Amino acid sequence: QVQLTESGGGVVQAGGSLRLSCAASGRTISILVMSWFRQAPGKEREFVASISASGGSTYYADSVKARFTISRDNVKSMAWLQMNSLKPEDSAVYYCAALRGPAHTVLAEDLYNYWGQGTQVTVSS
Repeated sequence: QVQLTESGGGVVQAGGSLRLSCAASGRTISILVMSWFRQAPGKEREFVASISASGGSTYYADSVKARFTISRDNVKSMAWLQMNSLKPEDSAVYYCAALRGPAHTVLAEDLYNYWGQGTQVTVSS
């Protein structure tokens, strides 16, 4: 089993930055893709960003492209989401998720094997 723990959320003004962290523990060698999702009040959870096992390939939702950067360190079993130029619409609970096997898409949350408990990000205008 793998446990994921997010941290780094908080309150920030529009235009500011936050860096979310995701610490993986347990059988981390089984993790392939790591991703971030978010869920705002009254909305469905949505894909934010994904990074391949080697870290060589990343993918972003159009809404965060050029503002957010996903990264990982497999030795430390960590992943991060650097969020710049934050907007009020970025306010949500952010979740770290991981896949232990290949998948035809990284966008479908149903495919993910492991989830963190989430960390709240609030962007004030």
